[in-house]
Amino acid sequence: MKSSSCITLILMIFFMGIDVPHSFAQPTVSEPKIIGHRGLMHEAPENTLTAFSTCIKLHIGIELDVRRTKDGSLIILHDDTLNRTTNGKGNVSDITLQELKNLDAGTWFHPTFKNEKVPTLEEFFILLKTSANKNTMVAIDLKITDATLEKEIIDLANKHQVLPQLVFIGLAISDLEIRKRLKLADASAHVAMLANKLENLEPALNDNHSDWVYVRFIPTAEEVKKIHNRGKKVFLVGMLVAGKEPKNWQLGKDAGINALLTDHPFECRNTWRAKTKKD
Repeated sequence: MKSSSCITLILMIFFMGIDVPHSFAQPTVSEPKIIGHRGLMHEAPENTLTAFSTCIKLHIGIELDVRRTKDGSLIILHDDTLNRTTNGKGNVSDITLQELKNLDAGTWFHPTFKNEKVPTLEEFFILLKTSANKNTMVAIDLKITDATLEKEIIDLANKHQVLPQLVFIGLAISDLEIRKRLKLADASAHVAMLANKLENLEPALNDNHSDWVYVRFIPTAEEVKKIHNRGKKVFLVGMLVAGKEPKNWQLGKDAGINALLTDHPFECRNTWRAKTKKD
């Protein structure tokens, strides 16, 4: 959604510092965390500081993607190439950070965002640390892995005191060795393991290197209770909730999930609140 009204809202909040009405921004106690896929991907350029800052101010969680540049810098970009979301071309791994910072990561979305930059992971952690909202949940989608990546991210998060707000997903959800490395770097790190369908739930519950179950099916209240009773939290994700799926959003909330990842965080929150008012 690249409507002028949405873009105006983002600009007012981010650039002009307009306060967000308390009733709109503040989640209710009973609401699970709503996580915006790549930030506000329908209202602002995905995976940018503008999108992330607005999420934080609106009390919406953030999902972001981590990659490395040619010179080893940790940056936030979904694709393995520059082509779709910048005015550059080629592989992310073939460009230095300095070269990356010369690219425009906003105009492709809307001319209003001209000269938006691809952020580094550290720039985002600084934004998160210095924000007034200390309850923002951030899902770190590991798009790559190497011998030092997990420890490097954990150390950077601890440096900026934001590790408690992070949940590691991406390659970690299906790779035991990555989960082990994350926990070895810091046992308090929050890590998710995939349960693609109900039949896969038991292995996720028995995994000793994860704290969240990354659920790609709509769980019942009894299934959520079972997960909670094993000391883990429920992160509802996937095609069943990514699009405009008000019925599934509500089913997840009613079941007692802890967080939900969607491309439409505003609509999800409105769905939950409309149901609450009706009740």
